[in-house]
Amino acid sequence: MPHTTLISAQALHAHLDDPDWAVVDCRFALDDPEAGRRAYEAAHVPGAVYAHLDDDLSGPIVPGVTGRHPLPSVDEVAETLSAWGIDADVQVGVYDDAGGALAARLWWMLRWLGHDAAAVLDGGWPAWQAAGFPTCSGVEQRPRRTFVPEPCPDLIVDAEDVEALRTDPRYRLLDARAAVRYRGEEEPLDPVAGHIPGARSAPYADNLKADQHLRSPEALRERFEAIIGETPAERVVCYCGSGVTAAHDLLAFAHAGLGLPRLYPGSWSEWITDPDRPVAPETD
Repeated sequence: MPHTTLISAQALHAHLDDPDWAVVDCRFALDDPEAGRRAYEAAHVPGAVYAHLDDDLSGPIVPGVTGRHPLPSVDEVAETLSAWGIDADVQVGVYDDAGGALAARLWWMLRWLGHDAAAVLDGGWPAWQAAGFPTCSGVEQRPRRTFVPEPCPDLIVDAEDVEALRTDPRYRLLDARAAVRYRGEEEPLDPVAGHIPGARSAPYADNLKADQHLRSPEALRERFEAIIGETPAERVVCYCGSGVTAAHDLLAFAHAGLGLPRLYPGSWSEWITDPDRPVAPETD
């Protein structure tokens, strides 16, 4: 059976020599975009390739139009995955050092392109180190394969969709940023503070235990059911600042057995590019 949400350090370690398994290191820091690459080159899971959030997992920014991390095109992602030696037969394990907040972006992108055999390393790089498993340094490559995308457009919504559904009682719009950003009390990254009117606060960090492992499926189910009630996952939309950490909420939903919500990739940083779009400065 493929791993489709989480994988333990022990299970990943057991397959390091399997050519049909690929490991991708997604470490990244917004305040130092090359920090993750440096950390990877210093030490990483043996065989892992490196995914840079800006260069590999995002498309070009169009000022005044896109958010901070727009999705790359389907063809661009397919080429990147092919270069990493990933095809339909490969189980992918992804990790970071931030509780999966960055790795979940690649996990979701693989789902978006029809590749379900992808899982986030539970506990990430710290869990790998704590287990005492081996590491490598330098830059690694895998033999090229051909990734054939099967896009799932229904997993994405755009700003027009959000405008239509945010006031529809059949839907739930969830904001994965920290509660202080949702409330408009702090905004360290974007020029406008607040949230999309109608959204409910669902910080991705609340999916995690203190040790940065994901909470149990039962705990996650209880958490989200308290926020969305009986709304089915296909009528739940998640966003964050730039479409990255919102994927962590999607991962948590899936791990809880609740299905897979949809993503607003442009998220807050795209929403506020149009001054005609409404902004809620305080909790709804």
